[in-house]
Amino acid sequence: MRSWLLRTLLLAWASGLGFSLWMMLTIMLWSGVVSAEPISAQSVKQGSLFMRDAGNGQTTVAPLLETRADMEISGILARVRVNQEFHNTTNQWQEGIYVFPLPDDAAVDHLRLWIGERFVEGEIHPREEARQKYARAREEGRQASLLEQERPNMFTASVANIPPGESIRVEIEYQQTVQYDAGLFSLRFPMVVGPRYIPGVPLAGKEKTVGGGLGWAADTDQVPDASRITPPVDIDPGNESNAVVLDIHLHAGLPLSFVDSPYHSVEVSEVSDGEYRIGLEQGKIPANRDFVLQWQYAPGTDTSVAWFSEEYKGAHYGLLMLVPPPAERLPTPPAREVILVVDVSGSMEGESIVQAKRAVELALLRLSPGDSFNVIRFNHEASALFPRPMPVDDASRGQALAWVRGLHADGGTEMIKAMDLALDGQTHGDRLRQVVFLTDGDVGNEDALFTLIRQRLGDSRLFTVGIGSAPNGYFMTRAAEHGRGSYTYIGNIDEVGEKMQRLFLQLESPAVTDIRLHWGQDVQQWPETVPDLYAGEPVLVSVRSEQPLNKLMISGKAGVDDWSQQLHLLGGQERPGLHVLWARHYIRSMMGEMMRGNAQSWRERIQKVALEHHLVSRFTSLVAVDKTPVRPLDSPLEKRALPVRLPQGWSADALFGRLPQTATPANLYLLLGLLGVLSFLMLWRKRA
Repeated sequence: MRSWLLRTLLLAWASGLGFSLWMMLTIMLWSGVVSAEPISAQSVKQGSLFMRDAGNGQTTVAPLLETRADMEISGILARVRVNQEFHNTTNQWQEGIYVFPLPDDAAVDHLRLWIGERFVEGEIHPREEARQKYARAREEGRQASLLEQERPNMFTASVANIPPGESIRVEIEYQQTVQYDAGLFSLRFPMVVGPRYIPGVPLAGKEKTVGGGLGWAADTDQVPDASRITPPVDIDPGNESNAVVLDIHLHAGLPLSFVDSPYHSVEVSEVSDGEYRIGLEQGKIPANRDFVLQWQYAPGTDTSVAWFSEEYKGAHYGLLMLVPPPAERLPTPPAREVILVVDVSGSMEGESIVQAKRAVELALLRLSPGDSFNVIRFNHEASALFPRPMPVDDASRGQALAWVRGLHADGGTEMIKAMDLALDGQTHGDRLRQVVFLTDGDVGNEDALFTLIRQRLGDSRLFTVGIGSAPNGYFMTRAAEHGRGSYTYIGNIDEVGEKMQRLFLQLESPAVTDIRLHWGQDVQQWPETVPDLYAGEPVLVSVRSEQPLNKLMISGKAGVDDWSQQLHLLGGQERPGLHVLWARHYIRSMMGEMMRGNAQSWRERIQKVALEHHLVSRFTSLVAVDKTPVRPLDSPLEKRALPVRLPQGWSADALFGRLPQTATPANLYLLLGLLGVLSFLMLWRKRA
């Protein structure tokens, strides 16, 4: 009897589970082929993206992609050429669409479409005009490429009419500044667009087509272009497609004490004194985490001020770098109020949450008597440990440590709630209020967050700490700029101690606060409000004027005392391309002004500057069109989005869920199967 019962129970359970799985599979297949909703990340396998064909509902494979980046680094400027080669492995003509990251301060000014050994140089146009030129070329069977900015650190490359079995290469060129921190120079090359958290209500009707992208997320009222910033994700870790090759030429000018990459194995060769060549030890690497190069000059070569200049189209441009004095000469800092904010959303699961918790623990241990503090956690909700900041003592610190160690990652990323809780919009007298935000920053509603920071900052300083293999550098950097703080990137658990200690040293040792620059003439400088100068971290200011700049007076507060310094700018080094950096900073600042009102006026200004300096922006795009048609007009053209890799250390299950993330009641059908088992048990018990 017991044996029969056991067999019957197993049969009922298997039948119920089988029914559930069958219903789930049916719904997944039906929604993937028939539904008008964007596909989910689960449909991407083996480097292939299964996209619906608008004509027959069939699925096909997207082009494969290979990327090569060549970098020329000279002093504090870097010129980078990124070559993307699109391989059409099918027997159909294809259009490839690829969403990819670049540094958030990249000034993109060149696009070339390579067809064999010849190329077509891209032209800068207003965004809609560039789209129209590209669309006409696509429909006429001509090969073309379009480069559009979705965010300052996220771009879309479209390539039309890739022949069957052949390839097309697109070359993108940009300029950026090298980062400097406590004597350490670094350059970051982002390689993956991390899946963004998309808040809001999906758009319907005509509004639904505003974004017009092929991403896995629907456009919403809070992120109307969500479909353009959520490229399909390849969750197969064994896939070898979408790889990157790097070739770096570093003109240091002086001997270096070291040059290395903290996250990738590199080969370094010294070509001549002060000149180095760097490549990847593996030859090529998967595009699943950011590449960072670091180098340091031999002792005795640091300076306190660097000034670079350029004349372009009759105007004068400059880049100023202020380096703080040695730590032993810094003034005694005021008492501090420190607010630590930690992201515990689902995208932080894995190594990221481990890094974040470790970083917060180190911050708590560094607090000094006389300081006060609080800790805030957030995912789809936000909550603080204490109702108000508490004085630092053994009891409050111990309670905070225990609370942080119990945190785990799940849920969404409603960062606005946490930012609103952390910033109080007040002034705090002689107490220095510092907010430290630890997150991967992978959200789509950046503009709303920037607006909130400006409204609620008060006299607080906001410091961002990027956690994980591919944080949203655009949001993290801009948030810190709005908050008069700085951005720290932690890409490996082994770096937490060193980088957080460096950040804490800065927080504890402000060199000069409330900085003002007096140029003696009308200038346009960015940032307009200069951030505080902290130990080990310089301040970069980009400036434009109608007349040559000869001198500069800097004033501020050193501790509680007034401080000033006179600088003579004659004899600065000439650097071509400074006008591009200034224009990029100008555009970035003006985008913030747009959110305050009179958007059309600011849009016209931004577009004018971008066109003058040949820059890609939100309102201008680069388009390259070949003259000769190659695709027969009776041959169909298939539009395919290229998948990006899941950032290293991220969990697909935590991010997208263990059940299909569609609009289907998959959970309901699983529940029905289990209810079937329970119903059988009740019937059997009644008969017994």
